[in-house]
Amino acid sequence: MDENNRTDKALLTKGLKRMGICLVLMFAGPSLLYLALSNDGKPLYIPLLIISILICIAAIAMLFIGLNTIGNSMFKKK
Repeated sequence: MDENNRTDKALLTKGLKRMGICLVLMFAGPSLLYLALSNDGKPLYIPLLIISILICIAAIAMLFIGLNTIGNSMFKKK
């Protein structure tokens, strides 16, 4: 096996950590969104709605960043 075709373990670990963060955000965002939409008469409705939408967007971004990092660890040559 050629040394250039090996998986970069440090980069793979970094990508898996990012996917773990994505998993947490994927549960937190919709949960907060449900909470915000079920309490539309409360004074914290708008801030909670904005925060939950931002968390959902961050989850999608972390998904792509994590997958890109994992792909780079396996397929990118040094």
